[in-house]
Amino acid sequence: MKLHLVDALIVLAYLLITVAIGFALKKKAQQSKNSYMLGGNQLPWYMLGLSNASGMFDISGTVWLVTILFVYGIKSIWLPWLWPVFNQIFLMVFLSMWLRRSNVSTGAEWIGTRFGFNKGAQKSHIIVVVFALIMGLGYLTYGFIGLGKFVEIFVPWEFLSVYVPFDIPTEYVAHFYGIVFTCFAIFYSLLGGMMSIVWADLVQFIIMAVSGIVIGIIAMNALASSTLIVPDGWMSPFFGWELNMDWAGIIPEVNQKIRDDGFTLFSVLFMMMIFKGVLVSLAGPAPNYDMQKILSTRSEREAALMSGSVSLILMPIRYFMIAGFAVLGLLFYEELDLMVPGRGLDFEQILPSAINQFVPMGLLGLLLAGLLAAFMSTFAGTLNAAQAYLVNDIYLKYINPKAENAKIQSMNYVAGLGMVVLSIVLGFYAKDVNDVLQWIVGGLYGSYVAANVLKWYWWRFNGNGFFWGMVGGLIPALTFRFIFEGVLDTYTFPLMLLISVIACLIGTYSSPPVDEEVLKKFYKSVRPWGFWKPIHDKVVAEDPSFQKNTSFKSDMFNVAIGIVWQTALVVFPIYLVLMEGVPLAISLLIAIITTYILKNTWFDKLPA
Repeated sequence: MKLHLVDALIVLAYLLITVAIGFALKKKAQQSKNSYMLGGNQLPWYMLGLSNASGMFDISGTVWLVTILFVYGIKSIWLPWLWPVFNQIFLMVFLSMWLRRSNVSTGAEWIGTRFGFNKGAQKSHIIVVVFALIMGLGYLTYGFIGLGKFVEIFVPWEFLSVYVPFDIPTEYVAHFYGIVFTCFAIFYSLLGGMMSIVWADLVQFIIMAVSGIVIGIIAMNALASSTLIVPDGWMSPFFGWELNMDWAGIIPEVNQKIRDDGFTLFSVLFMMMIFKGVLVSLAGPAPNYDMQKILSTRSEREAALMSGSVSLILMPIRYFMIAGFAVLGLLFYEELDLMVPGRGLDFEQILPSAINQFVPMGLLGLLLAGLLAAFMSTFAGTLNAAQAYLVNDIYLKYINPKAENAKIQSMNYVAGLGMVVLSIVLGFYAKDVNDVLQWIVGGLYGSYVAANVLKWYWWRFNGNGFFWGMVGGLIPALTFRFIFEGVLDTYTFPLMLLISVIACLIGTYSSPPVDEEVLKKFYKSVRPWGFWKPIHDKVVAEDPSFQKNTSFKSDMFNVAIGIVWQTALVVFPIYLVLMEGVPLAISLLIAIITTYILKNTWFDKLPA
C-alpha cells in the first residue's frame, strides 16, 4: 500500500470539509421544499454549471474513459456518444430554456404542465417517477461499484482485514469499501440538500483541476524521454468499417478486451450512436441530477448558460488528466498491477494502478480526495434527484399533501436512506463498471426516447400515450439483456424504439387529446417548435400578438456547431499530452472558430 500518512490526512480533511458543509447549510436547506430540492432558485448559473461538471467528473466514468483511451486511442473520443455526451449541446441551445420556463420542481411535476391532471396524466406521472427511481438506482449502483474497485487498490484487503472483526469474500471487498465512503455522501447531501451539493462540488472541482493538470504534466515529462508504442491507427480519430486495431506483439490481451466490448464493427456502432444519440438528446434530460440543476437556475437564460458552461468547464481539464493516465499506463504497462483476485486481468484497474505507481506523496492524497469527492458529487446529486421524486411526487402528491416542513424534511431523510440501501443491494449483483454503464446508456436511456420526444414536438400526444410509450420502452430495457444475451444494448435500440413508438401511438389514439386549455397554456409558456399548428392557431386567435417559435433551423445549426466545438474541447487536451503538434493546432483552431460562431449565433441571441 502506497498511501502515506500525509495522503490519508488530506483525504480525511476533505471528508471533514464535506461534513462541515452539510452542517453549515442544514438550516438554510430546511427553510422550504424549494430550498432543499432546488437551492431556492438562488444559485448563479456558473456555480450550478461547475457543480454539474463536477458531478460528471465521477470515478466510474473516469475509470472507463481512461480504459477506452488506453485501448482505442483517439478513436475513443466517439465512445462517450453512447451516453450521448452531446446531449449537453441540445440542452445548451434550446431544451434547458424550454424546461426552465415550466417553473416546476421535478420532471414528474412537469407532466402536469403538459398533460394536465386527468387519468392519463396521472399514469404518466407515475411512470416518470418509476423511471426516475430506476435510473437513480442505476446511477447509484454504477458509482458505488466504481468507487469500491478504485479504493481496493490503495487499501488492500489483506492490510485492512486484520482490523475488521468479520470476514468478507474477495469478490465483495469492493462493495465493502463502497458502503464506507457512501456514508459520507449520504451525510452532507441529506443535511444540506442542493446547496450543500453545489458547494461541495466547488471544493471537489478545484481539487480535481489541480490534480488533473499535475497528472498531465507528469505524463508529458515521462513521454518526453520515452517512446509510446501503440498500434497503427491509435493516434487518429478516423476509422473505417471495422476498427482494425491490432495489439498483437504489443499487449496481446487488449485484443480480447476489444472483442469482449463488442466494438469491432466501429462504423456500425458509430451510426447507431448518432441515430440513438440525436433522439435521446431531442427527448430532453432524463429525470436525474442534470434536470434538477436546470430547474434550480434563476431564469431561462441562466439555464442555457449553465448547460453551455458544463462542456467548457469539464472537457479540457478532465481529458488532460485522462490522457495523462492513459499515457502513463501505456509507457509503464509492465509495472501496472491489473490482476484482481477472483476476477483475473481487469483493464478497469489501469487508472487506480497508475495512480498507485506514478503519483507522488501529497499529490496522491489530493488526487484521492478529488476522485472520492467526484464519486460523492455524482452520488449526492443523484440521491437528491431521487429524493425529490419520492417526496415531491409520491409522498406530497398521494400520501400527505398538507405535510408541514419538518415532516417533509424527515421524509427526505427516509427516502434518501431507502434509495441508498437498495442501490447497495443491487450493487452486489452487478458484474463491473462497464456492465452497469452499458445497461444505463443502452437500455434505460433508450427506453424513454419515443415518449419524451413526442411530448415536446407533437400536440396530439397525450398522457395515455406517454404512459404506454414509457412502458413499451421500460419492459425491453429490463428484459432485452436476458433475451439477447451477449448483444450490445446499443444494437437492440431500434427494436426497443419500434416497440415504444407503437405503444405511444396506440395509447394516444385510444384516448382523447389533452384538454385544449392545458395545451394552450403549455404552448404559450414553453414555446416549443414542432407539430403544434392546431394549438398555435387557437392561441393566435385569442392573442394576435403571440409570436411562433421559428428557431428550428438556427437551433439545429447551433447544435451541429456545438457538437464540433465540444468534440474539439475533448481532442485538444489529449493531443497536448501526446505532444502531437499539428493535430493539437488543428483541434485548437477548430475550438476557437466554433466558439466565435456560437458567440454570434447562440450567446448573443439568448433572452435577456
